[in-house]
Amino acid sequence: QVQLVESGGGLVQAGGSLRLSCAASGRSFSNYAMGWFRQRPGKEREFVAGISRSGAYAYYADSVKGRFTISRDNDKNTVYLQMNSLKLEDTAVYYCNTVYLVPPPPRAFGSWGQGTQVTVSS
Repeated sequence: QVQLVESGGGLVQAGGSLRLSCAASGRSFSNYAMGWFRQRPGKEREFVAGISRSGAYAYYADSVKGRFTISRDNDKNTVYLQMNSLKLEDTAVYYCNTVYLVPPPPRAFGSWGQGTQVTVSS
């Protein structure tokens, strides 16, 4: 089982950028598709972005398409989420997890980490 630790969150003004990181333990990281999810205040956790095992394919929620980019470095056992043009509604706790990308929508499996808080201010 892969254990995950998210980092990189913080307070940023609307229009700004942040890069989140998710470090995974274990030697099997490259065997898993990975995804980012978020839980906004008062909302259920939702899918944000997913990436295939090799990194060749990426998938995004419509709400972040064109603004967020997911990537991974299998040598470093890390998946990233570059977030640009941040909006107030991007405020959430962001989590990474192993995912099934197909059939859509992507579904998380495995244990959740503690997440990292992203707060976008006006």
